[in-house]
Amino acid sequence: MTAQVITVTSGKGGVGKTTAVANLATALAADGRKVVCIDGDIGLRNLDVVMGLENRIVYDIVDVIEGRCKLRQAMIRDKHHPELYLIPAAQTRDKNAVSPSDMIRICNDLRADYDFVVIDSPAGIERGFRNSIAAADRVLVVTNPEVSAVRDADRVIGILEAEEKGNPALILNRLNPVMVKQHDMLSAEDVLDLLAIQLIGIVPEDENVIVGSNRGTPVVLDPKSRAGQAFRNIAKRLQGQDVPFMDLDKGTGLWNRIQKITGRK
Repeated sequence: MTAQVITVTSGKGGVGKTTAVANLATALAADGRKVVCIDGDIGLRNLDVVMGLENRIVYDIVDVIEGRCKLRQAMIRDKHHPELYLIPAAQTRDKNAVSPSDMIRICNDLRADYDFVVIDSPAGIERGFRNSIAAADRVLVVTNPEVSAVRDADRVIGILEAEEKGNPALILNRLNPVMVKQHDMLSAEDVLDLLAIQLIGIVPEDENVIVGSNRGTPVVLDPKSRAGQAFRNIAKRLQGQDVPFMDLDKGTGLWNRIQKITGRK
């Protein structure tokens, strides 16, 4: 067993990156994978809240790096899946408390015992981002179908390519088919044309995502949620399965075009 390290990042804050990490990690664990999440957003941790683990934190990633605890001591077991763990960020330190080499070392220590290590990168292109991509085997870029978010995502994609981090893949989050039809929101085709990277998933706008995040229960645990299904499908694609994209708006022909763009039809 050698873990695949996946970093989830974005150019712009607030696009749903941390929610994506919690849901993808939970979905992978539900599929029987052994998974560790790492919150790379030193000083502004939120992944613990979205996973409902904020009351269980004793040690954090900086405690591990500075030798105050063993790696295993900082790992918090998830409430829903026994093979899912979180290593939280430190709230009282800044991003300079962690270096890219620190992140590489921690991920290498985890590789032998887990299937996936999923890192929640802070938004932007500063030190925390550099830390979070250092050990990555694969990078997922999250954006919303908004011009400012897509522009920032394009900047991040350029840096990833310059750093030779393979081919990043795109998660298009919070797509509203009704707004797309009314030309009030960029379509998936628009975003793909602008960013020119592989699409790994489209997550529809779904109020259950916010409800789940506030309750510390990722939406993938809700079998009726369309966003939850979208995240489950992305998790299966990360495991190498060929899963067709959901038809979010029957009758427009848009989703047939998306399938063709992504080589699935």
